Amino acid sequence: MTGTILTLAYWTLAVHDLDAALDFYRDVLGFQTRDDVEIEGMRSVIVSPPTQPDVRIVLEPPGGNRGARAAERRTITDLMADGLLCRLVFVTDDCDATFEHVEAAGADVIQEPINQPSGARDCAFRDPSGNMLRFTQPHGR
Repeated sequence: MTGTILTLAYWTLAVHDLDAALDFYRDVLGFQTRDDVEIEGMRSVIVSPPTQPDVRIVLEPPGGNRGARAAERRTITDLMADGLLCRLVFVTDDCDATFEHVEAAGADVIQEPINQPSGARDCAFRDPSGNMLRFTQPHGR
């Protein structure tokens, strides 16, 4: 694709409880709510990091795609229960402070801060719906 510039616009994240997810992403992580819409009886909430307003995370129920069948929604829900559906990785300038803040908010800890062989320091949590969130502090920060 010579000469074509691609940028990520949004990521869809399945969540069990939109209000709990919104509380977590907005109140704990400090994301901004960009939109809260209901189309044909299906609500979705769009959030983004304040430093990246063009990168939007769409929070929606499992199988939020209006064309999803019941069996597909069940599969998504099962994958969520096992923490296998999604992993988001965020860069932080202070992994330990980020860990302390997110842990104090009651998030499910997967991994406490550790130094990786690459030199980065990272930690991991599950959001209220079981999605994995990693926070990485690159080497030298």
